[in-house]
Amino acid sequence: METLAALAHGFAVALTPMNLLWSALGVTVGTAIGVLPGIGPALTVALLLPITYDLDPTAAFIMFGGIYYGAMYGGSTTAILLNTPGESGSIVTAIDGHEMARQGRGAQALAIAAIGSFVAGTIATLALTFVAPALVKLALLFGPAEYFALMVLALTTVTAVLGDSLVRGLASLFFGLALGLVGIDLQTGQARFTLGIPELLDGIDTVVVAVGLFAIGETLYNAARFRFETEEIYALEGSIWMSREDWARSWKPWLRGTLLGFPIGALPAGGSEIPTFLSYLVEKRLAKKPEEFGKGAIEAVAGPEAANNASVAGTLAPLLSLGLPTSATAAIMLAAFQQYGLQPGPLLFDSNPELVWGMIASLYIGNLLLLILNLPMAGVWVKLLAIPRPWLYGGILVFATLGAYTLNNNVVDLVILWLIGVLGFAMRVLDVPIAPCVVGLILGPLAEQQFRRALAISQGDPSVFLTHPLSLTLLIVAALLVAGPVILRRRARRAEREAAAA
Repeated sequence: METLAALAHGFAVALTPMNLLWSALGVTVGTAIGVLPGIGPALTVALLLPITYDLDPTAAFIMFGGIYYGAMYGGSTTAILLNTPGESGSIVTAIDGHEMARQGRGAQALAIAAIGSFVAGTIATLALTFVAPALVKLALLFGPAEYFALMVLALTTVTAVLGDSLVRGLASLFFGLALGLVGIDLQTGQARFTLGIPELLDGIDTVVVAVGLFAIGETLYNAARFRFETEEIYALEGSIWMSREDWARSWKPWLRGTLLGFPIGALPAGGSEIPTFLSYLVEKRLAKKPEEFGKGAIEAVAGPEAANNASVAGTLAPLLSLGLPTSATAAIMLAAFQQYGLQPGPLLFDSNPELVWGMIASLYIGNLLLLILNLPMAGVWVKLLAIPRPWLYGGILVFATLGAYTLNNNVVDLVILWLIGVLGFAMRVLDVPIAPCVVGLILGPLAEQQFRRALAISQGDPSVFLTHPLSLTLLIVAALLVAGPVILRRRARRAEREAAAA
């Protein structure tokens, strides 16, 4: 009952005229961004961080939540009509969705994706409503040692799962941790690594780093890869309304995709890519006509698109209740919390219930707004692809530069922004994951504080991290996540050598 009462309060917050406006703006911007290939929700939220600096936190996060959901919706439009996924979670949708468009069923494919996204998003948000408070009760058992272990787990999971190479992930993480050391030590009052620059005494602004890595670096990378080729867009033909057969073949994949997307999105190794691929495999295994897969199967659009959108709510559950980011967008939203001096976790539910429950309630509203936006206006969103990409990328770079400067009105931030941006471009070229750097910058100083606090309470005894069962469990899980992939790869290589020798 407490959860329902809190949700009702959240709806009272989200249904105010201004917050409704921010929600509508968020889902509209998110959908538009999702349609544009190569520009995802992480880049968009990073780009808007400087602009929302003076905005009310509740309104800002209602808009960010709308952007996150909207980008997942919009990514399916280009995946189906252009065979170019606007978001990584739409890669699987493109396989059969584009085939449907080539067969003149693009309108039906978009309807299946939009309604499936609405169904999955609503069910997953309902799950978030009840799962997040349960995780908060668990987090209330945490002391300094447990919080340090949790942050170690967060650092290692993002490092291990958001890249193909553990070494590259660790390199990105340690770079972020190094950036987090710049500034005045909160316990001793000594300046660290400021190079005599007064503007660095308060540390390197998280927003500047996030905008540099995601907006500047990502845009430079996309511009460098851009080819001036004519892209064939399949026009929408026929009615957008689904037939009775379409409904019959879609509703079960929608539910199965939701059941896969939410829990996997909440896991440290989650994200949207894994549940969408799993959903595709499950639907192909259960299909009455598996030979249709790859040739325009309805189930291959319905299931993965539902899993894609359900994973968003799954990602928000550990972020809000534990401060644990499991995706790049979640890492940027963590930076947004820090921008407002907030730390996601159990205290956030007590100190800022309007923000947490207002954001959760706005996700229900945003889902409905997205259904209204996407079904009748699919043709309008496709016209965004006519924007010349040089103009688009140039606008993003100018927008990011001006936004970063307005944070503190000093040139040092601009120098750091572009140095970090060029480094972010190099990281993308070398396939170094970017999210661990941002998470290291945010969680590094917090982990250091909890580490020192735990040692102060135990009078310098480091075994405090091993004698507390919860802390020990979290550290063991973190160690397994780092060592596990290495051990599995070595076993696979050994098995290959033995097979070759045999």
